[in-house]
Amino acid sequence: MRFCLPAFRLFACCFIVITYVRLPLQAQESWPQFRGPLGNGHAPDAKIPLTWSESEHVTWKVPVLGEGYSSPVIYGNQLWLTTAIVEKLSEQEQEARLEKVEFSTRGLQVSGALTLKAIAFDIHSGKQLFEVDLFHYDETSPKHVTNSYASPTPVIEKGRVYCHFGEYGICCVETTTGKVLWRNQELKINHQNGPGASPVMWNDLIIVHYDGIDHQFIAAFNKSDGKIAWKTVRTGKTADLPPYKKAYCTPTITEVKGKPLLISPAADWVYGYDPETGKELWKVSYGKLGFSTVSKPVIGNGMVYICTGFIRSRLVALKFEETGQPNDSDIAWHSDRQVPQKPSLLLLGKELYFVNDKGIGMCLDAVTGEQIWQERFEGKYSASPIYASGHIYFFNEQGKTTVIKPGKEFKVVAENHLDSGMKASAAVVENALFLRTTSHLYRIED
Repeated sequence: MRFCLPAFRLFACCFIVITYVRLPLQAQESWPQFRGPLGNGHAPDAKIPLTWSESEHVTWKVPVLGEGYSSPVIYGNQLWLTTAIVEKLSEQEQEARLEKVEFSTRGLQVSGALTLKAIAFDIHSGKQLFEVDLFHYDETSPKHVTNSYASPTPVIEKGRVYCHFGEYGICCVETTTGKVLWRNQELKINHQNGPGASPVMWNDLIIVHYDGIDHQFIAAFNKSDGKIAWKTVRTGKTADLPPYKKAYCTPTITEVKGKPLLISPAADWVYGYDPETGKELWKVSYGKLGFSTVSKPVIGNGMVYICTGFIRSRLVALKFEETGQPNDSDIAWHSDRQVPQKPSLLLLGKELYFVNDKGIGMCLDAVTGEQIWQERFEGKYSASPIYASGHIYFFNEQGKTTVIKPGKEFKVVAENHLDSGMKASAAVVENALFLRTTSHLYRIED
């Protein structure tokens, strides 16, 4: 089996849809993908608690098998997530396997046998409904210690959930029976740090990024049978060193002048594609090195907001709606200060909120890029924030959630603690908050 290589972690895996095609239920009744029905972390009609703890406002708490940073997805009374069961290797076995890696092995680990699973729970009782084996490998490619083999978030619709694991495959599970309807393991890339990009759904297609250190492309699968509908190679010139070519971002689908547009951040470039055919419509350079792109873009004010990735992430505000064919001159503003590498952004009107990986929180004017405030949050961050009950919720890797009131004045409303930390982003339905920590799944509500 092929081996991968170094430098990051991811999950929380993503997608923002202004016109989500075939949205099955009301926004407050389903959470079908990473960051919710609109893919932007918004649950504006939900009434979730401001405060909780291990003993307060917890309706149920159940352990989750294995390791995974994929976010929960919810349809009807079912919550689905993915997880990885890995065979641990000795330090000597790890060293022997990593000797075969071509580039730096800093931060990398490798496992023995790998089983990738999908698990379903009843959202009202927390009872486990299904535990489905999806893929099995006798050995794995390396991943970064901060990543998991089950970081991409599934997408769900009535009767079906679609689970993606990058180079390890994509599949479809029937939600009423737990039966695997199809699998596809045709597309292989070297992620270097393990899988990260989450799939998005458009009409009868499941669309996924494949940006490795060896190959970079985007592909669509037919929902009905899992066959490849189209595959488009990235055309932008990237840095010569292979590790600078990779990315882990999730695309966003919107509509411009009555036509669908798939906005797809990759290494060094953001692309616009026709989601039906995969045809490249435009591409715009970030203006600097941008790779290991993780943070899911958000859309508003006629612009798409993109965090470019690792080393030093740049926040780019690109005007795309006015002409439908943006170029480098359509970058309205950019910022290189305290920009997230993993957590996604939260846009509320003309204010852009975020916390970076090291806990620096900021609010910017979304039109001009001017800083409104900057504050330090406790801990490290990977999960993306949500907006609900008129407040913004930030979840850290140590189990603390900081709740703030949106606005030009920074105001902390509550701080909440759980026993273990969060790398997966939250889900919200039925006025309840669903949190996946590194060990458990919670339903939190008044």
